[in-house]
Amino acid sequence: MDDILDITVQFSGGLQTLFGNKNTHHIQILLSDPALKGNPPNIAYLIQFLSENLMNDARKNFFIKDDTVRPGILVLINNEDWELNDEKYYILQPKDEITFISTLHGG
Repeated sequence: MDDILDITVQFSGGLQTLFGNKNTHHIQILLSDPALKGNPPNIAYLIQFLSENLMNDARKNFFIKDDTVRPGILVLINNEDWELNDEKYYILQPKDEITFISTLHGG
Protein backbone atom coordinates (compact mmCIF):
# COMPACT_ATOMS: atom_id res chain seq x y z
CA MET A 1 0.00 0.00 0.00
CA ASP A 2 1.41 3.39 -0.98
CA ASP A 3 0.15 5.13 2.16
CA ILE A 4 2.14 2.89 4.52
CA LEU A 5 5.87 2.91 5.25
CA ASP A 6 7.21 -0.34 6.72
CA ILE A 7 10.35 -0.15 8.85
CA THR A 8 12.02 -2.19 11.57
CA VAL A 9 12.97 -0.66 14.90
CA GLN A 10 15.31 -2.35 17.36
CA PHE A 11 16.13 -1.52 20.98
CA SER A 12 19.04 -2.77 23.08
CA GLY A 13 21.26 -1.84 25.99
CA GLY A 14 18.22 -1.88 28.27
CA LEU A 15 15.95 0.35 26.18
CA GLN A 16 13.83 -2.66 25.29
CA THR A 17 12.44 -2.60 28.85
CA LEU A 18 10.66 0.65 27.95
CA PHE A 19 9.08 -1.00 24.92
CA GLY A 20 7.47 -4.14 26.30
CA ASN A 21 10.76 -6.03 26.77
CA LYS A 22 10.78 -6.65 23.04
CA ASN A 23 13.95 -5.93 21.07
CA THR A 24 12.51 -5.85 17.55
CA HIS A 25 9.35 -4.10 16.38
CA HIS A 26 7.98 -3.98 12.85
CA ILE A 27 6.42 -0.54 12.46
CA GLN A 28 3.95 0.71 9.88
CA ILE A 29 3.83 4.48 9.52
CA LEU A 30 0.78 6.01 7.93
CA LEU A 31 2.10 8.57 5.45
CA SER A 32 -1.14 10.52 5.67
CA ASP A 33 -0.71 11.04 9.44
CA PRO A 34 -1.75 14.65 10.15
CA ALA A 35 1.28 15.00 12.45
CA LEU A 36 3.49 14.85 9.35
CA LYS A 37 1.82 17.97 7.91
CA GLY A 38 2.41 16.66 4.39
CA ASN A 39 6.14 16.08 4.97
CA PRO A 40 7.87 12.71 4.64
CA PRO A 41 8.55 10.98 7.97
CA ASN A 42 12.00 11.48 9.44
CA ILE A 43 13.78 10.16 12.52
CA ALA A 44 12.45 13.05 14.66
CA TYR A 45 8.91 11.99 13.74
CA LEU A 46 9.78 8.34 14.49
CA ILE A 47 11.11 9.22 17.95
CA GLN A 48 7.88 11.02 18.81
CA PHE A 49 5.78 8.26 17.22
CA LEU A 50 7.57 5.60 19.28
CA SER A 51 7.20 7.50 22.55
CA GLU A 52 3.48 8.10 21.94
CA ASN A 53 2.45 4.79 20.36
CA LEU A 54 4.89 2.04 21.29
CA MET A 55 6.40 2.98 24.64
CA ASN A 56 4.41 1.34 27.43
CA ASP A 57 6.52 2.81 30.23
CA ALA A 58 5.83 6.15 31.90
CA ARG A 59 9.55 6.98 32.05
CA LYS A 60 9.63 8.70 28.65
CA ASN A 61 12.56 10.82 29.84
CA PHE A 62 14.72 7.67 29.69
CA PHE A 63 14.30 7.69 25.90
CA ILE A 64 13.38 11.19 24.74
CA LYS A 65 14.61 14.66 25.61
CA ASP A 66 12.99 17.65 23.90
CA ASP A 67 12.48 16.52 20.29
CA THR A 68 15.27 13.94 20.07
CA VAL A 69 16.73 10.99 21.96
CA ARG A 70 18.37 11.70 25.27
CA PRO A 71 22.18 11.84 25.46
CA GLY A 72 23.71 8.40 25.81
CA ILE A 73 21.52 6.73 23.21
CA LEU A 74 23.27 5.65 20.04
CA VAL A 75 21.06 5.64 16.94
CA LEU A 76 21.92 3.51 13.93
CA ILE A 77 20.26 3.86 10.54
CA ASN A 78 20.77 0.64 8.58
CA ASN A 79 23.77 -0.16 10.81
CA GLU A 80 25.41 3.28 10.35
CA ASP A 81 25.73 5.97 12.99
CA TRP A 82 22.97 8.50 12.44
CA GLU A 83 25.57 11.29 12.54
CA LEU A 84 26.56 10.12 9.05
CA ASN A 85 22.94 10.38 7.89
CA ASP A 86 21.57 13.80 8.93
CA GLU A 87 20.64 12.59 12.43
CA LYS A 88 16.98 13.32 13.26
CA TYR A 89 16.40 14.87 9.83
CA TYR A 90 17.05 11.61 7.96
CA ILE A 91 13.99 10.78 5.81
CA LEU A 92 12.78 7.26 6.51
CA GLN A 93 12.81 4.84 3.58
CA PRO A 94 10.92 1.57 3.05
CA LYS A 95 12.55 -1.36 4.85
CA ASP A 96 14.86 0.89 6.93
CA GLU A 97 16.24 -0.64 10.10
CA ILE A 98 16.57 1.88 12.92
CA THR A 99 18.38 0.77 16.08
CA PHE A 100 18.43 2.56 19.43
CA ILE A 101 21.15 1.47 21.86
CA SER A 102 21.53 2.79 25.38
CA THR A 103 25.19 3.34 26.23
CA LEU A 104 24.49 4.32 29.84
CA HIS A 105 25.60 1.72 32.34
CA GLY A 106 25.78 1.78 36.10
CA GLY A 107 28.83 1.02 38.20
